Amino acid sequence: MKKRSKMKTCLMVLLFSVASLMSFAQTTGNFKGKILDQSTKQPVVGATVQIDQTQLGATTDTTGVFTINNIPTGTYGVTISYLGFQTKNISEVIITSGKTYYSELEILEAVANLNEATVRAFKGENNLLTPVSTFSYSREEIFRNPGAQGDIMRALGSLAGVVSSGAQFSAIAARGQGTQDNVYMVDDIPMFNLSHLEAEGFNSGFNDPNGGRFSIFAPRIIDNVQFQNGGFDAVYGRKSSSYLGLGIKEGNKATWSFAGQFDLLGATLIADGPVSKKTSLFASGRYQNFGLLQRMLDQQNPVSIGFGDYLIKTTTELNAKNKLSVIAMYNPERPRRGIDDIDTDYNINDDNSGGTILFNHEGSKALVGLNLRTLIDSKSYIKNVLYFRSSTVDNNFGHFTPSLDEEGMVLDPRSGRYEDDLRRIKNDQMEIGYRSIYTKRFDKLTITAGLDAAVVNLDYERSLKRIDTVYSFRNTDLRPSPGQYYQILNPSQYNSSFDNSAFNGSGYVAVSWKIANGFTLNPSIRYDYTGFTEQHTVSPRISGSILLGDKQSINFASGIYFQDAAFSDLAGQSAANKLKNERTFQNILGYKYQFSGDLKLVVEGWHKQFDDVVVQPNRVQSYLHNNGTGYAYGADLSLTKRLSQSWYGTASYSYMESQRDDHSGLGAYDYTFNIPHNFSILGSYKPNNKWIFSGKFRYSTGRPADIYTLHSNVLNNPDMLRYSQEITEVNGRRLPDYVSLDMRVDYNVPLKKGMFSAFVDLADINNQFNVNSEVFIPNTGGVYRVGLGVFPTFGVRVEL
Repeated sequence: MKKRSKMKTCLMVLLFSVASLMSFAQTTGNFKGKILDQSTKQPVVGATVQIDQTQLGATTDTTGVFTINNIPTGTYGVTISYLGFQTKNISEVIITSGKTYYSELEILEAVANLNEATVRAFKGENNLLTPVSTFSYSREEIFRNPGAQGDIMRALGSLAGVVSSGAQFSAIAARGQGTQDNVYMVDDIPMFNLSHLEAEGFNSGFNDPNGGRFSIFAPRIIDNVQFQNGGFDAVYGRKSSSYLGLGIKEGNKATWSFAGQFDLLGATLIADGPVSKKTSLFASGRYQNFGLLQRMLDQQNPVSIGFGDYLIKTTTELNAKNKLSVIAMYNPERPRRGIDDIDTDYNINDDNSGGTILFNHEGSKALVGLNLRTLIDSKSYIKNVLYFRSSTVDNNFGHFTPSLDEEGMVLDPRSGRYEDDLRRIKNDQMEIGYRSIYTKRFDKLTITAGLDAAVVNLDYERSLKRIDTVYSFRNTDLRPSPGQYYQILNPSQYNSSFDNSAFNGSGYVAVSWKIANGFTLNPSIRYDYTGFTEQHTVSPRISGSILLGDKQSINFASGIYFQDAAFSDLAGQSAANKLKNERTFQNILGYKYQFSGDLKLVVEGWHKQFDDVVVQPNRVQSYLHNNGTGYAYGADLSLTKRLSQSWYGTASYSYMESQRDDHSGLGAYDYTFNIPHNFSILGSYKPNNKWIFSGKFRYSTGRPADIYTLHSNVLNNPDMLRYSQEITEVNGRRLPDYVSLDMRVDYNVPLKKGMFSAFVDLADINNQFNVNSEVFIPNTGGVYRVGLGVFPTFGVRVEL
């Protein structure tokens, strides 16, 4: 009785405390920030900052700083205006009790003939330097994206011309190219990749095209996103498909806040505030584990999956002209599936069964970077970036040979041979780099010039401990005799070891020239030296915009893009076999109509020609060459209602064709990411400051898959029955279409000093199993399908 009484007393105290925090909550907060000219980074003096639908506002002082005090708690739109500049709208400024919301904001110079009272500029948009294929997300828009769980890579999958690998994968592929072809920049620092759980070595020990499953950034870490789906200028290179620039949130310079999110997958903790008068800090830590979710979904033989993301960033105003940011990131991961994880009484042909594969993966990514921005004079500035980044991968793959019944049900997983170290992939990469980028604005001309220099070290090892048999092959692959319906994977042809360093250097110049009223041309040129391929390349590019009135414009881009050969491909070659960089020639023509300040229509057609594409003549050999060619073309349509007041939404449709030819005798074929039809519609509604409702529907044509002939008892041994698949047409058929309906609900309650939030985020609530790929099973002659059905998560977030 005493224990029950104490428990009741504790519960009453807890409920009373929560109620007190809510009922006696302060009712006002503050908004402070700094307004800069985006093209020169100079402070804007005299700009007006207005809290929408209120009488509250302020004007920036001689340092570009403004302060608005005693704002009632809630979520507001903010309008920033200044003569000669585009009016800028900030969609979601969240005023919290007893806190100061701080943000450094940039505004763009007004565009001639464009009604600046009509257009509200978002990050990177309506910028004549990036006239084509440019999209942006705010921090709140990323978080609201249903089914994405705050993951930026999953949020990008709803953009026009962008497809994810599908289902459980989140990596993006843009306009007929692959997941490895995108430029990734984080605070102006180039990154190897941005994903966890990339299955390097899964496909018979060679690269898997699907990319990773989750981004390395926890929710609310990314402050702004700029994505350009091709046509980017010469400032960026070494990849040829798209440009993704991510800005990590800077620490609040006015007040401290601490936040914790706890959900079905794990926990995230964030600290954000001033360290001194000149320095602010933003730090976060996240750990994710999928054990609870897998038990909730009643998955058989769940894979052990865990990863972490740890980040710290400091920002210091050294003086009026110099701003220094320091960032450090560490992202470890360790998924595994051992023989002890395998249960009896499951069918190895079932979806996501994993077949007979065992694996143990250890990997991590790390980054340390310094970014110094210096104002030289009122019209120019320079950015100097020094960074170190690394990526480590240690993958071990094996398999087991269980006893099965006639339907493929496992009777005993340990009945035959099992080993977890048949193949090993070690891929350690390190890079020390420096970037210097200078920008100067004249009356009708803006010039950007820069250089990049980096030393890359690659320590790569691929090993096979014994001869293995491969039961999936193309009919053009070499075999000792036509009647041998399998291939032998020999260590002498598979194993490779590479440990070397190389220098990469780049120089570039980009010009934005206002030739006439309403006509802007952006020529640029880039030079690259790639040390591992010992290749010099020159990439001329051009883009432009022609205004047709105060609401519409014609935009275009054309250029050559060279892409460095993948490190893992380079490491597997003999010294005599030098791979070349792949070459892409792309053209884009688009039309944009700005219906209102927050509603626009963009239609674009595009074409790409691929040359010197790296191909693998024989799937069981490391030897590669550049004999591949191809092309891709398509059209994208997007209608975007930006986040302002209570509504936000997008609707997009893409048509795409992408063909490759390896010149191997099988002819041209559909590329892995040839998705002819892709449709997405997203909407979010906020009826009041407590509730947010969001939904997203996605449809796309199914991924290409091989046509094959099935052969049985290929070893001519009934006691060791094996099947094989002879691929007769590469990607000659299609997997089922992708269909997904995602829903998200957020509920927010103000506290005395902070906010309490609860959310439910349901991906694929229609529970259609969306297939990403098929994996052949020699033991049964069937396939198991890699994919995902419903993916739920829910949790709470507390900010103090």
